[in-house]
Amino acid sequence: MISTIIFDFGNVFINLNDAYTLDYIKHFESSEHFEDIIKTNLSYEKGLLSTDEFLDNYVRYFPNQSKEDIKNKWNSILDDFPKHRLDFLIDLKENTNYNLILLSNTNELHINWVKENIPFYNEFKNCFNAFYLSHKIHRRKPDKNVFNFVLNTNQLKPEECLFIDDNKDNIKTAKYLNINTWHLNPAKEDVCNLFNVKSSLF
Repeated sequence: MISTIIFDFGNVFINLNDAYTLDYIKHFESSEHFEDIIKTNLSYEKGLLSTDEFLDNYVRYFPNQSKEDIKNKWNSILDDFPKHRLDFLIDLKENTNYNLILLSNTNELHINWVKENIPFYNEFKNCFNAFYLSHKIHRRKPDKNVFNFVLNTNQLKPEECLFIDDNKDNIKTAKYLNINTWHLNPAKEDVCNLFNVKSSLF
């Protein structure tokens, strides 16, 4: 019996710009600083670098770009947040007893963009019993320690949890820890169809 639903954020609630993601990867893979860029990104997502430090690093990697250019490119991965997904979440909160948790790999620049551009961000956040952002908890998926942190902090049994994410590696770790999973395909599926897609769990 599922008692807790753990949601990812990107491509589950807020859409991501997949075309941008492919261009982003192609661009940085061709850079001589590629390995350092990956380390910078991971450190920033874990909150181990401040936004100023993050931007300073990128200016060193790409001296022909301003900090504002970098911020705009970094945030261009973020797209729209369909209102029907908020409505779905509000209905879950108000009409069920499920423990709702958000677990997202993100960073200060992205969250600031969301706060500025998604007018119902606070309403969205308030739907959750726990709201974990990687740069705030200094852990990120797919590392086992972030899942164990959520399980232990909330005194959860993994077999009573359902984890929803679009990333295969994140799903793999959750399965390893005996958490039920839905590897959501954002091109074909919508989180609002949860109880149809995963009817066998409820």
